[in-house]
Amino acid sequence: MLFTSLNFCAFLVVVLALFYALPKPARRYLLLAASLFFYMAWIPRYVAILLLLITIDFAAALWIESREGARRHAALVISLCANLGLLGWFKYANFARDTWMALVNPGTHVEPLAIILPLGISFHTFQSMSYVIDVYRKKQPSIRSYVDYALFVSFFPQLVAGPIVRAEEFFADYFHWNAPTAEEWQSACAMILTGYIKKLVCADQFSLVADRYFANPSALPGIMPAWTGTVAFGLQIFFDFSGYTDIAIGVALLMGFHFPENFRRPYLAASITEFWRRWHMTLSGWLRDYVYISLGGNRKGVWRTRLNLMLTMLLGGLWHGASWNFVIWGGYHGALLSLERLVWGKRVHRGWMRLPLAVLTFLLVNIGWVFFRAKTLSAALFVIGQLFTGEARGRSLLGPWQLRLAILTLAIALTEEHWRWLTRLAQANVWVRTAAAVLALLVIELFTATDLSIPFVYFQF
Repeated sequence: MLFTSLNFCAFLVVVLALFYALPKPARRYLLLAASLFFYMAWIPRYVAILLLLITIDFAAALWIESREGARRHAALVISLCANLGLLGWFKYANFARDTWMALVNPGTHVEPLAIILPLGISFHTFQSMSYVIDVYRKKQPSIRSYVDYALFVSFFPQLVAGPIVRAEEFFADYFHWNAPTAEEWQSACAMILTGYIKKLVCADQFSLVADRYFANPSALPGIMPAWTGTVAFGLQIFFDFSGYTDIAIGVALLMGFHFPENFRRPYLAASITEFWRRWHMTLSGWLRDYVYISLGGNRKGVWRTRLNLMLTMLLGGLWHGASWNFVIWGGYHGALLSLERLVWGKRVHRGWMRLPLAVLTFLLVNIGWVFFRAKTLSAALFVIGQLFTGEARGRSLLGPWQLRLAILTLAIALTEEHWRWLTRLAQANVWVRTAAAVLALLVIELFTATDLSIPFVYFQF
């Protein structure tokens, strides 16, 4: 059930109507039933896996809170093994087997295991793990109601592709729920419309170029096709993923839940460090709090800090997909973060230096996207070669409309960065808001890139 489908719009209208019609005690059952129904719209039987992990983590947290010493540690280990074990099987079994066969018997072709990745498993496992770890660290009390905990993990707005919501964030609203104010309704609707524009008008438009190029890069050799095809994907993945999270955050806010911000104009960043403070912020925060700091963070010297950064980003790359391309992508960002620490320290760039550094950061990020998007390592290396040593032939794959769209969105991002005019627009008087909403719907109707339903990029993770 894609966010961009009419089925989802009808589903949301029904859920909202019932949510506000029912008394408060009944709403949690409604939201849990709606969330499980939403999840089962893809592969119904996989809801059993979701419920199994929910049950294990719910019981593990209760056990951890009521025990001391080795027993509470054992419950944590069982929980982590269950989450990582199922994630490992469904996401990495074929990758591990193929890598092993390539080492022990090179050239042997092995048929892949018939494994279908459960929807959103990477997201809900990280969310569950953070809860159990926080209970173990005594930062979060265990949740006593199974229904409450099941709703936290399966809540449909963020279930498939985030943002990764911490238990303290979710239950702060859940246990002390207040109806959204008129201003919050306005902000929620503005975010949902913005998300639809990002996905249908922007992301899908750039996907037409990126998909064409990365389907067969060798058919479009040259520097210009390589750079424009790569930048097209960089723009596609930003508008696609930030569009999804805008919709998710807006939908949650309609029901009184305040999800954390996940994107803050990352392509305006003036360093890779700043990029990761603006891009997929809930994942960056998760990796920082549960991996980087657990490894020792920056508390054990310069070289250990660099090693911890590299290991964290390698894990972040592998989290995205079972491929050496993703491992290289994570290692590439880890190396850039370490190099920045060596050159700049913790310096924040301001003034005239921001412009050239922002351009450099954008180019470096897009070079990394090649490994993220290319189907194989050999294809990625071919594209990297074309970016730097390709012949000066071929033409830009970005048409005039797509170039104008890129420039327009850059201008909007810059003005929002400095004046927050989109935020102010959501709080303007009723006539201005109505005109803006009508214009947004008109833009979606007139400029949607394709009639086909293109899945969100992060659905594959």
